[in-house]
Amino acid sequence: MQKDGIKTQAGQWIFLCCPAVSLHQWHPFTLTSAPEEDYISVHVRVVGNFTTALAKTLGCDLGDGDGEVGEDVNTVLPRVMVDGPFGSASEDVFLYEVAVLVGAGIGVTPFASVLKSIWYRVNYPQSKSRLAKVYFIWICRDKEAFEWFQDLLKAIEEEDIQQFIEIHTYLTGRLRADEAANIILNDQEGHQDAVTGLRSPTHYGRPNLDQIFTGLVHIHPATDIGVFFCGPKVLSNMLGDAANKYNQPEENGTKFYFGKGNSIIAVFTHLLENF
Repeated sequence: MQKDGIKTQAGQWIFLCCPAVSLHQWHPFTLTSAPEEDYISVHVRVVGNFTTALAKTLGCDLGDGDGEVGEDVNTVLPRVMVDGPFGSASEDVFLYEVAVLVGAGIGVTPFASVLKSIWYRVNYPQSKSRLAKVYFIWICRDKEAFEWFQDLLKAIEEEDIQQFIEIHTYLTGRLRADEAANIILNDQEGHQDAVTGLRSPTHYGRPNLDQIFTGLVHIHPATDIGVFFCGPKVLSNMLGDAANKYNQPEENGTKFYFGKGNSIIAVFTHLLENF
């Protein structure tokens, strides 16, 4: 959507209404566009009556009801109304030398805007920033979920010449026998990951937080590292515990900063989007 007169910041969200669906229903969605872009965008997961009706009104072909949205988009799109943006911006990412962004499932949505903004600031810098390295960790139960932001992550990999942003994906759900066989075959034949289509390989199972934080301490000694999370509260607590466990309070130690307040806001946004 064109953002005439709208100023946005990474990590914010809007209320969206489509009168052709319902004049009185306003639903919250996190912005997936960067402030540097001349439009605003949201990613809508088709899970309920409103989002299903919205998809059909936009001309999406829902196929056989398996939740996959086709690309039969109307040439004349319905009018939409936007209220916002709301919420605190994710500017804290740029206060640290290293940032670790962790998203679980649809909780990854706010990081789309943040990752885009980081890319713009690295490639077209307008001011100095402490940020020198970004680790993006995306945890999904179903392999189909990785398609949501596949194009964005591919673009980051292709244009991130200095390896500024490092992507790690984790698939926690079980695979069928035929799916596993197909993944093994494609992994042997190509240079792209068979699950995500990225150069970065997919990890199977839950992330080993002890291994991840130990690696960060080893690679980035005497560094301030900001840990940002969006997703279920259980994982939020685990990340907070790991950050405290490996935090080195001594003067030349690696220090982890994990804001529980920010993670609670993220969880609230996550719940709203699945309402």
